[in-house]
Amino acid sequence: MRQFTAEAPARANIIGEHTDYATNGGHVLPTPLPFTTTVTVKEIDGKAGTVTLTSASYPGEAFTRTIDEPAAANWTDYVLGSVRAVAKLAGLPPLKAEVSSRVPVGSGISSSAALCVGTVRALNGLLGLGLDDVRVALMAHEAEHDYVGVPCGKMDQFASSVGRPGKALLLNTRTLGWRLYPLPPGFALMLVDCGTKHDLAKGGGYKQRVAECREARDRLGVATLCELGYYDLPRLSLLPDVVARRARHVITENLRVLEYVDALEKADTEKQAELIAASHISQRDDFQCSIPETDALVESSWRFGVRGARIVGGGFGGAIIALVPDDRTDAWWRFVSKENPSSRLISTYALHDRKSIKEPQRR
Repeated sequence: MRQFTAEAPARANIIGEHTDYATNGGHVLPTPLPFTTTVTVKEIDGKAGTVTLTSASYPGEAFTRTIDEPAAANWTDYVLGSVRAVAKLAGLPPLKAEVSSRVPVGSGISSSAALCVGTVRALNGLLGLGLDDVRVALMAHEAEHDYVGVPCGKMDQFASSVGRPGKALLLNTRTLGWRLYPLPPGFALMLVDCGTKHDLAKGGGYKQRVAECREARDRLGVATLCELGYYDLPRLSLLPDVVARRARHVITENLRVLEYVDALEKADTEKQAELIAASHISQRDDFQCSIPETDALVESSWRFGVRGARIVGGGFGGAIIALVPDDRTDAWWRFVSKENPSSRLISTYALHDRKSIKEPQRR
């Protein structure tokens, strides 16, 4: 019987956080990471419409589910949602899906999107559907958004499917137009887990922010918040304070993405660092999705002298990223980890040569 194996990477969003909701329609700038989820799908004997699921993370456990059943609030929903999306295009035999992953879960680098993209890719290969990377991303988003019920935008799935190592993916989440940009040489993208996990499918704070963005859009009478610019900010005074804060973050963060791309093209790394720092301040004060543990990590980086640091992902836990010169990564991590002993270095990803470099030891 046929089988096919595919993998998909996690991502770090360099800048452009919370701009990709449907209500916001803004720009984002993620890059893939050297952490992948691998999915193998096999034809098996049994009843059509059934899927048996196993994961190396849960040895000895197996789930058998049918494509017409509702979400069950566990990791198998992401796989089943992806299977359901593909089933709209082709009849499916009874399947077994085997998952293994090197992506840290709950760290804000999109383990869920990697799982969905990996599953769609594996089914695409098994069935010979010929789906391109954009279609794979959209089907993976359908699985997570429509079936699992996470009110996410399309950034994570596009970064995992369309993104390329060593490149920044500029994505307009309203038009889905995209372009790749080379990342600056001589820098590593450091990812540090604060020690507090998050779960967007269960987290009320994330869903509340989505609802607040929707309220801002509707009160302002626009199609998307990111069609507004700096000159529109005085209009926010007409909104309730909390809703105005959310809208201000979204509008200014979208503009920061475009300014960051301009700084990339000009090789202005100092400007890039300041924009990343401004992104964190905006998430901390206006979007209010940071927590004391992530704030402490960012502030340690700033005290060390690396301004390009901010919370990454959906917030309310998870990780930070920092853009650190290659020759300062060891010293930076010694300083940050000493001040934040509960933190964990996820990756030191050398942007220019696409390699993961060895984690410096704590001292």
